[in-house]
Amino acid sequence: MKSYKAFVNRTTLKYELDLDFVLVAITTPLKDYKLCYQINKRLSVNFCRIAELELIFNGDEKPLIFSRYSYEDSQTETVFYVLANKGADGLLIPEMRNVDFFLLIKNYIDKDDLQYLITGINKISEVLVAVEIEPKKLKSKENLIF
Repeated sequence: MKSYKAFVNRTTLKYELDLDFVLVAITTPLKDYKLCYQINKRLSVNFCRIAELELIFNGDEKPLIFSRYSYEDSQTETVFYVLANKGADGLLIPEMRNVDFFLLIKNYIDKDDLQYLITGINKISEVLVAVEIEPKKLKSKENLIF
């Protein structure tokens, strides 16, 4: 008896997340609204609270909820978000346990403006550190797509 191997044509679909944003990690003991108030005051911006970010991993589990603030620069059409890393039931980016907040910047920001922003946040006395991080290196980067 002859054996026949079945040949199956397989197509592999590679999916890459569109990570076209800049990410700044912020460590501070401040509450979200106090941090945004301090950033608004120091950098003359206007972060406002918006709807919380809800992450649902399994349909039968309750969602993880994280506070979220935004500000849009109308001249450059750049949108800035302050996202809490710590919610009541978990972390937005679990591998960044020591980070309290993320500043996510969508659209273009040049290096000088980014450095001005990071320097200004670091000058807030209650901020321990604010530093740019590479989103592509994060395991949980998909949590930042909204």
